[in-house]
Amino acid sequence: MISVGSKGDSYDNAMAESVIGLYKTELVGRKGPWHSLNDLEFATLEWVDWFNNRRLFSAIGYVPPVEYEANCYSSPVPALAGTQLTESP
Repeated sequence: MISVGSKGDSYDNAMAESVIGLYKTELVGRKGPWHSLNDLEFATLEWVDWFNNRRLFSAIGYVPPVEYEANCYSSPVPALAGTQLTESP
């Protein structure tokens, strides 16, 4: 697996740990105690669906992440996007 940072950096897990923290705080802690593993599994599926498809995310203009991503991919990309133009010597 390709790493984001150099060996030993915490950058690899920072985002995953942040989402896991949200999951534990918003679902596991608030909605428990759970009567069975199946109850927690179904609640987790519902939480992930909400997190990706209906949650309003302030950093992207209070739209759900899936809507923001769809809008990004539906926009035309300029032909020279991602290239660097330099003068020849």
